[in-house]
Amino acid sequence: MNSPSQDRSLILRSRDWFGKRDRWGLAHRAWLRSEGFSERVFEGKPVIGICNSWSELNNCNAHLRTLAEAVKRGVWEAGGFPLEFNTISLGEMLMKPTTMLYRNLMAMEVEESIRAYPLDGVVLLCGCDKTTPAQLMGAASVDVPAIMVPGGPMLSGMWHDHPLAAGTDVRKMWEAVRAGRLGEEEWCEIESCVSRSSGHCTVMGTASTMASLAEGLGMTLPGAADIPAVDSRRLMIAEESGRRIVGMVREGLRPSRIINSKALENATRLLMALGGSTNAIVHLVAIAGRVGVTLPLTLFDAISRTTPFIANVKPSGKYLMEEFSNAGGAAAVLKEIGPLLNLDAVTATGKTLGENLQRAACFNREVIRPLDEPLLPEGGIVALRGNLAPLGAVIKQSAVSPHLLRHRGRAVVFESNRDLLARLDDPGLAVDENSVMVLKNAGPKGAPGMPEWGHLPIPAKLLKAGVKDMVRLSDARISGTSFGTIVVHVAPEAAVGGPLAVVQDGDEIELDVPGRRLELRVPDQEIKARLSQWKPPAPHYTRGYGKLFLDHILQANEGCDFDFLRGADPEDNSSPLERYPNPAL
Repeated sequence: MNSPSQDRSLILRSRDWFGKRDRWGLAHRAWLRSEGFSERVFEGKPVIGICNSWSELNNCNAHLRTLAEAVKRGVWEAGGFPLEFNTISLGEMLMKPTTMLYRNLMAMEVEESIRAYPLDGVVLLCGCDKTTPAQLMGAASVDVPAIMVPGGPMLSGMWHDHPLAAGTDVRKMWEAVRAGRLGEEEWCEIESCVSRSSGHCTVMGTASTMASLAEGLGMTLPGAADIPAVDSRRLMIAEESGRRIVGMVREGLRPSRIINSKALENATRLLMALGGSTNAIVHLVAIAGRVGVTLPLTLFDAISRTTPFIANVKPSGKYLMEEFSNAGGAAAVLKEIGPLLNLDAVTATGKTLGENLQRAACFNREVIRPLDEPLLPEGGIVALRGNLAPLGAVIKQSAVSPHLLRHRGRAVVFESNRDLLARLDDPGLAVDENSVMVLKNAGPKGAPGMPEWGHLPIPAKLLKAGVKDMVRLSDARISGTSFGTIVVHVAPEAAVGGPLAVVQDGDEIELDVPGRRLELRVPDQEIKARLSQWKPPAPHYTRGYGKLFLDHILQANEGCDFDFLRGADPEDNSSPLERYPNPAL
């Protein structure tokens, strides 16, 4: 009987490179042997690529080199041949104007690297916000066996006796500085306390959300989503993932068997139960588009209406990711909402989601609530529609101030982020706590790249008066660490002539979260007249990747992917809407 490394019945992509006895076969083997590998690595071993998004420019992913070594151990142990390669690394903190401008570029690089090299399977090492969806999009498109290993959250910050949530608490404390309630010395102390280790943000921001959704999709091993970055268990699960990818290659278990309409519904359910990042909607739509599945905003809203919010984690709750992980993590949340899931969905383990969850458990009911005792009866995110957002908008209702769930106010309009920063703290700005702050030209084409500008700061004069929240809306995104009554992803965006483009100071805007409405209280005839006079802004780019982006980027409700990258799922391209009828919006 052949050993695993000598299984000649396997049909491996890498054999087209290394299995031939001609001139090119010799050259392919010889060039790798120059790295010190012996002839034994070519004896039918599956070649496993380790797609590493490590970079010193990205603190969230700075530990992935160590994680890659753990993966390699697992691959070798299982009879595979690991080869590590790097791609662009998207670090939201330092990359300007936004990593979202480059998510599709990274997805293309991941896809084409896997396609071009002699890889039979791939382990995806991700961390910061956009690295996770970019790798999933690329892997789904090339459809070579793949498994994901998230990098995990950093250690929780601590200032004096106050736990610090990266992102969320920095925003709150900056408001305190601007209001004159926090001094320069304290602010300097916080700088040294808030980010204690490598790893992504310590709240249910986009990074934590997308890692959890990767587990919900079935693209990770159970429990991989939330182990802290510097925890030894993170290395252990990386090693086990290295072993598992070799098994996936032998079984022919590809992303097309895992990422389908059932798995995407599961991930959406999990998103709502977590009170996760609004960015996840854009990313899930894009991932779905790569496998030929349509995820309209109506579907997200239908699932939100029937999925309780149960994860008591900042910014929508009280606790941080370390406590969430200790309470059972994403696996415990999936177990809790199990009656609402497609438990027969296939996962990277080769087992169904239901089988994976048999041993999952919650260890702290303050952090992860029971399904029948939720924090909110509905999911964390809802979709809005109305004459101001004909193609939709979203809001995280789990982070909204209750008194603003239904609100009418006069618009205070900023034509760009630069305009906002220039006038925000002008004492003469005509704004009060009942105003609706409106930011234009911050969407996919307008910014460009749809940056996280949607968390419009509250004007300093209102902060000093004690105002803690107000309605803000834009065609931008917000960080998953954000909080407040903030409407984002307004589509169509202002830069392509959506109604947002013609909102004027003083216009009345109505927000009705329970009714899922966002209305500009201006007669339709007036809106049409304004739009007839509207002229598009000049393009930001005339060459290079920027021009490619502007020429092919889709709107937020379509996932902000490139129009030429969407494809069909060979396994299951049925629409989830067959199971979820459109609710009235």
